[in-house]
Amino acid sequence: MTANVTEIWRHPIKSHGRETLESVTVAAGGTIPFDRLWAVAHERSKVDGSEWASCGNFCRVANLPSLMAVSARFDKSLGQITLSHPDVPDLTFNPDCDSPAFLAWVRNLVPEDTLKPARLVKAQGPAFTDSDFPSITLCNHASHRAVEQRVGRPLSHLRWRGNIWIDGLAPWEEFDWDSREVRIGEVILRVRERTDRCKSTHSNPETGKRDADVLGALESWGHQDFSVRAQVIRGGAIQIGDEVSRV
Repeated sequence: MTANVTEIWRHPIKSHGRETLESVTVAAGGTIPFDRLWAVAHERSKVDGSEWASCGNFCRVANLPSLMAVSARFDKSLGQITLSHPDVPDLTFNPDCDSPAFLAWVRNLVPEDTLKPARLVKAQGPAFTDSDFPSITLCNHASHRAVEQRVGRPLSHLRWRGNIWIDGLAPWEEFDWDSREVRIGEVILRVRERTDRCKSTHSNPETGKRDADVLGALESWGHQDFSVRAQVIRGGAIQIGDEVSRV
């Protein structure tokens, strides 16, 4: 059975919205353009964007489940992001100069008893991926369906916040790609690691409320991993329908 790309996603602001793409062009050593280019530093964080920082420095879905329900639209020509959430009005703003408007908007989604968003930070070097190298996350629909079976009901695959979704693989086949190269369209990627998961996966992307013990389901296989992180070795274009194969 042939494996193909079914969806491409990016997340302009880490943990604060997702948007779907029909195609994307990536560079060697890079990420999906504008994916996690910005992140929201909390009030105890010292991050200024000059270097990569771990996720503990930022406001994120693991601690703020409501953020899972944020969707995004990035207009590159205007430099503007539009954020939507079922509980608040939409916001359109320029992340490079309108951060006060964004911070006021997102504080409506943050409980009083948690770390508050303090600064919208732009990555000056590597994007704020969860890996300490610029990565693209490859997700397998068959593995997601296996998790659904363990949980016992349908789950939105958007809770995994991956970049490229692939169908036509066996469940967990992507774990066999560790340290191997994969071709997607014009692009060659080297799989570097499995993606370890946290409680962000418990949150429903439509409601922003925790509704499933996804980590418990993963633990039934003896791990808490889903998807793999890959490094772009040869850049080029990726689009919906592209074939996926090991090199």
